[in-house]
Amino acid sequence: MPLNGQRRVGAHPIAVAIVAFMAAASSGCIDSTGGAGPAPDLLWGVQGIEPGQLQKPRAIAIDANDQVYLVDMTARIQVYDDQGKYLRGWKTPVSVNGRPTGLSIAKNGHVWVPDTHYYRMLAYDRDGAPVDAENLGGVMGPGPGEFAWVTDVVEDSEGSIYVSEYGDTDRIQKFSRDGKFLLQWGGTGEEPGQFRRPQSMAVDPDDNIWVADACNHRIQIFDKEGKLINQWGGEGSAPGQLYYPYGLALDGKGHLYVCEYGNHRVQKFTLDGKSVGTWGTHGREPGQLHNPWAIAFDSKGRLYVLDSSNNRVQRVAF
Repeated sequence: MPLNGQRRVGAHPIAVAIVAFMAAASSGCIDSTGGAGPAPDLLWGVQGIEPGQLQKPRAIAIDANDQVYLVDMTARIQVYDDQGKYLRGWKTPVSVNGRPTGLSIAKNGHVWVPDTHYYRMLAYDRDGAPVDAENLGGVMGPGPGEFAWVTDVVEDSEGSIYVSEYGDTDRIQKFSRDGKFLLQWGGTGEEPGQFRRPQSMAVDPDDNIWVADACNHRIQIFDKEGKLINQWGGEGSAPGQLYYPYGLALDGKGHLYVCEYGNHRVQKFTLDGKSVGTWGTHGREPGQLHNPWAIAFDSKGRLYVLDSSNNRVQRVAF
């Protein structure tokens, strides 16, 4: 699918407000024992539409060089270094119908953008040049290879691609690396294996697919053939409960971190679903969150939290 109308966002970076917090904060941070947890060691973001500024960012991905890619409500993909300095950016071809809600980095280093309201996944190189051969979808529908509203794209160790979508289908579709449809699972509902807005996914070393089933307020785990392995959660704000989990990330150390849009926090779980701590409370101060959409780890194990309605990013070293 040709991508006409691509436009660069600015030729020269502007200053981005960056505040580093090196001392522990007393609010918004709770560890598993109920004491003060880590304060953000980096915070950046200024609301606006100029290059480097943010307008309700909705997705985050981090590449092998720890460059941070963000998508916001202006349909811009903006790239920053690990200190929050703006590097470059571009826009999706059209955004009248709506803006992307997902972002991921393929194993070949390309940037995959789930173009939610255009029923497709768009591919770019790291500088924003379209890679048309890797695009998927573009036709709305329930058939194989057709999409409703695409939310996320992930890749397993064999190169297979998984695409999550919500709307009339609420499913996950699996494709080969060259875009051939392989299988699908899900469907709208509350039963095990069904979804109500599968918002984001993660793949573990065994190629199991972890899904934030946002409007069912739970996490579901599947094998690469779509067989349900486990699930946990339930609506609420107590430890172990979830309220609109939008983002999730595996730390590679036996834990899953879940970003809760409705509870304004990040919750840490063991891989069998036991809650071992939370970070964040509702607010605008450092260490507080307002409708966080997504999270991602860099190569140093630092967690970046997309503090969406505060138009900023907070980084925490756990």
